[in-house]
Amino acid sequence: MQTVTKQELIDLGFGPSQSADIIRKAKAVMVNRGFTYYTSRRLGRVPAEAVEEILGFPINTQEVRHA
Repeated sequence: MQTVTKQELIDLGFGPSQSADIIRKAKAVMVNRGFTYYTSRRLGRVPAEAVEEILGFPINTQEVRHA
């Protein structure tokens, strides 16, 4: 499973506040799916699938990690 951090979203071109908001919403999606692990405030890595669901389009995190 691919995961995404706030910094990786920033590297993809999203602003810092927007990236933090996307991570927060993705954590809420995961909690709604029953993964209470994502209630942690310190957790900053979420599944790329949850981020893609929020954005409405696929993201390619492979490009960011190899840049």
